[in-house]
Amino acid sequence: MNVLANSVAWITGGGSGIGAAGAKALALAGATVVVSGRRREELDRVAGAIREAGGRAEAAVLDVTDEAAVRRTAAAILEAHGRIDTLVASAGLNLPNRSFEALGPGDWARLVDVNLNGAMHAIQAVLPAMRERRTGTVIIISSWVGRHAVRLGGPGYNATKQALVALSHSLNMEECGNGLRSCVIMPGEVETGFLTQRAAPPPPEELARLLRPDDLGRTIRFVAEMPPHVCVNEILISPTWNRNFLPPASSTADAAPEAD
Repeated sequence: MNVLANSVAWITGGGSGIGAAGAKALALAGATVVVSGRRREELDRVAGAIREAGGRAEAAVLDVTDEAAVRRTAAAILEAHGRIDTLVASAGLNLPNRSFEALGPGDWARLVDVNLNGAMHAIQAVLPAMRERRTGTVIIISSWVGRHAVRLGGPGYNATKQALVALSHSLNMEECGNGLRSCVIMPGEVETGFLTQRAAPPPPEELARLLRPDDLGRTIRFVAEMPPHVCVNEILISPTWNRNFLPPASSTADAAPEAD
């Protein structure tokens, strides 16, 4: 029997990368998944692939920086399904020009709005229903820089991803008595389109040694399938061949932390 059978999962940033992999893994485990994001074509592709594999999936176009729209999306899921058991807050971004010198006020605001405010909007939207049912799992996708800041991440990415770690722990502090639990996942480098935003993307032979989106999908499923009395507070996960640990001569491109 699938542990997540008859449950409902909402994945923000579900049109690609880690979010899409998490949606597929949760659907395989029996959950009905709702993937949201800004690009209808990508959401439909993910939801369609899940349905073709025998799972249950829906798509909802959403910009997580729009708090009212986030609340409407959560309300629509609750109206249609009566519950949201798992929230995966996976929407995130970084910018090609990310240093203090290059990062303007608008760029900083965009990083905070998507990476931090977007997660908070989704969490606040699901908490009332989770509290009422006295059960619920929140999974927040941070980054390796959530634990170990690196220069190449840039101040905006480093700061917002570390803030997500504090947000997750704060959620556990306040809501554990209501039966709710949160896990923050901090991935090292993952082979996704996100890496193309770097000034020097890893070459193909190095991409092949990084984490895969499906590795994070399995991680998300592991957290969601834990019994309700178990809280996995955080997970720091990286490739075995971790470029953040290797000397510069071991890599032809700068190591960097993006995982979304």
